[in-house]
Amino acid sequence: MLNRRRLRARPDEDRWDTRPVRARVLAVARTLTSATRVLDVLTLLREQDGIGFAVTVNPGSAFTAGLDDYLRAQPGLTVLPWRDAVRQPFDLAVACAVHSSMHRLRAPLVVLPHGAGYNRLVPESTGDTVTAAGLSRRELTHRGRVFPAVIGLSHREQFDRLRTACPEALPRAREVGDPCFDRMLAGLAARDGYRAALGAVDGRRLVVVNSTWSAHSSLGRHPGLPLRLVEQLPADEYTVAVVLHPNIWARHDPRALLAAAERSGLRLLPPDQGWQAALIAADCVIGDHGSVSFYGAALERRTLLVATGAAELDPRSPSHAFGQAAPVLDPEGDLLAQLERAMADQDPAALRPITDRSLGRRGESARVLRDLLLSYLPGIEPPPGDPRPLPYPRPVPLAAERPTAYDVVATGEGTAVHLRRYPVGPDHHTPRGFHAVAADEPRLALRHTAEVLARTETAAEQPAEAWLAATAAELPGLAVAVAALGPARHLLRLPTGLLLEAHAERPWGAPAPRLDPLLLGSAVAHWLTTPAAAPAALPRHPLTLRTGPHHTTVAFTPRPL
Repeated sequence: MLNRRRLRARPDEDRWDTRPVRARVLAVARTLTSATRVLDVLTLLREQDGIGFAVTVNPGSAFTAGLDDYLRAQPGLTVLPWRDAVRQPFDLAVACAVHSSMHRLRAPLVVLPHGAGYNRLVPESTGDTVTAAGLSRRELTHRGRVFPAVIGLSHREQFDRLRTACPEALPRAREVGDPCFDRMLAGLAARDGYRAALGAVDGRRLVVVNSTWSAHSSLGRHPGLPLRLVEQLPADEYTVAVVLHPNIWARHDPRALLAAAERSGLRLLPPDQGWQAALIAADCVIGDHGSVSFYGAALERRTLLVATGAAELDPRSPSHAFGQAAPVLDPEGDLLAQLERAMADQDPAALRPITDRSLGRRGESARVLRDLLLSYLPGIEPPPGDPRPLPYPRPVPLAAERPTAYDVVATGEGTAVHLRRYPVGPDHHTPRGFHAVAADEPRLALRHTAEVLARTETAAEQPAEAWLAATAAELPGLAVAVAALGPARHLLRLPTGLLLEAHAERPWGAPAPRLDPLLLGSAVAHWLTTPAAAPAALPRHPLTLRTGPHHTTVAFTPRPL
C-alpha cells in the first residue's frame, strides 16, 4: 500500500529547490489580520540570502474565512497544514498573534502584536477580563512554562502590563517598535500617488472611514455613516474611502452592507491591503478604537471618533486613553460642517503624546527586527546596510461606482460659477438645487426631473450630434444636454438648438485638465438662468467652474460655418 505520509514535503528535502536553502522560516497566522502583519514582517528577510519560507494557519479562530485563499495566492510561500507544520523542524517561527497551542511548534517562536500594541480585552483568549490579548499567562505559557523565545513589544509601556499579567515572561520580552508604522512613515513620499488612486484629485480632500470589529465599533454602532458621508459631502470637494477590519469581512458581506454608498461614490478597500496607503493619503480619519484610527492620529491626520470601545480595551492601554482624548464626530449632525471645523481648527499633532506611548523606536523597527530574526538564522549573513522598508503598493478600491445623478447647488454671476454636487441617494427627497443626470442612470424617473443630461461614454454607438438631437426631442424640458468627446472636450446642445463644443483650457505649466460633462452641463445650466446670460455670448466669454479650491476655465466653440 502506498504510504501517502512519505509523499509530504519536509523542510530538509531541498532537492526540488533551484537555489540552495540554508534556513527555513515558518510564518504562523490565526486570522487575515495577523497573516498580513506577519508577512509584512517577513519582508525583512530575503529569499536570495538562502531563506525558505512556509506559512501555516494555527486553528481555532472564529475569523478564518478567506484566509487559506489569501495565503495560497502569496508568491514564494509553501502553505502547510497545521498538523504538518508542528511535525517539521524550522529554524524560526514568527507569529503576530499568540495562542497556547503554538507551543507545539518545533522552532524558536517570535511573537509580535498585529495592531498598534496590545490593547483589546478578549476573555475567550486570555481567560480573564483585565489582561490585554497577547500579554496573558494563558496565551504565553504551556504547563507553567513560557514557550515563545521572544515576545515583541512595540513600546516600553507594555513591559509594565506584561509584568502584572505574566511576570515570568519578562525575560523573553524585547522592545522592537512597530514595523508597520515605520513602513508607513517611509511611504509618506508616495502620498500623491496614493491620493490619485483614491480619487483625491482636483482639490478634493480624502476622508478615510474605518471600523474595527464588534458591536462597539464604528460600523457596529453607526452602520449608515458611510452613506450619510457620501450624500452630505460635496462630491467635487471630498472623496470617501472605507477601511473595515478583516474580522468584519470574515463574518459579513461588506459589499452588501455598503452597496448604496458604493453606488454614490464610496471607495471600499479590500481587507488584505490598501489601508496603510489610505492613511498616508488621508486628510481626515473617522473611526473608533481600532488600530487604523490610532495609526492615522500618529501620522498626524485630523482624527474624529464615533465610537471609543472603552468597554473592550485595557484601561491602562494607550488605545483606551486615545479613545477618551480624541475629538468626537456626531454621526447624526451636520457632517460637512464638523469636518470643515476639524480641518480648520484641529491640531494634527495634539494626540502625539498618546500615540507615542505605543509606537516606540520610531524609524528603527526594521533594523531591530531584522537583527533579531537573523540571530536565529546563524547560516545567513545580513545584507550590508540597514534594511529599507518597502513602500506599500497603491491602494486598489473594489470597483467603485461613479455617481450617475447629482443634486446640484450653483451660485455666481458673470463668468464664474460656483458648484456643489451631492450624489442622489436611494432616499433622496427634496432637492437642494437641480438634478444633473448621466444618460446611464438606471432610475428612469430622474431623467424627467433633470435639468442636465449627459452621455459620459465617448465610444458610443450613436454620434454625439445625433444623440443630442434625439435627447432634446425626448426631453424638451432639459436646460442642457451634453455628449462627452474626451476627458476634457464635450459637445453641448442648448434649448435654442445651439450646438457648442466645450474644452477645458490648460494653464501654463499645469497637467492636462479633466472636465466632467455633468459638471460642465450644470455650470452652463446655471449660467443660462443669470440675468445677463445670452447663449450666443458663450463663445466670446469662457466660463470658470469653481468647486471648492479648484477651478477650471472652459472655452466654447460654435459649429464651423
